[in-house]
Amino acid sequence: MILFILIALLSGILQYFLPWWIAGLVAFVLAALLGKSGGKSFLAGFGAVFLLWLVMALVSHLSGGGIMTQKMTEVFKSSLSFLSVPLLIFITALIGGLTGGFSATAGFHTASIFKKTALQEKKKAY
Repeated sequence: MILFILIALLSGILQYFLPWWIAGLVAFVLAALLGKSGGKSFLAGFGAVFLLWLVMALVSHLSGGGIMTQKMTEVFKSSLSFLSVPLLIFITALIGGLTGGFSATAGFHTASIFKKTALQEKKKAY
């Protein structure tokens, strides 16, 4: 739960100043430091970034009167006739969630490799 909250807060703050992919980097680093397992890290990263991007997309949609999201939907409707504004917002959040989830999983497993290597070297020293 703490990993979820930290990823959401730190990603939300940093995304105002840095590019979109900073959420993945935040999830990677925090899961490497605080992750308990690969699955829990994925769920925390996915949930935090999904929720963050969903809120950000809804705020953007509502503050602009829905004009931009409606225009984006019309652009994509030429190839995706079933696309609607709510579906576009959901897809946006899903892309963010997958970015956060896979980044958090990669961070956890990267840290576990280094932890295993350190334990093996420690055993060799004795």
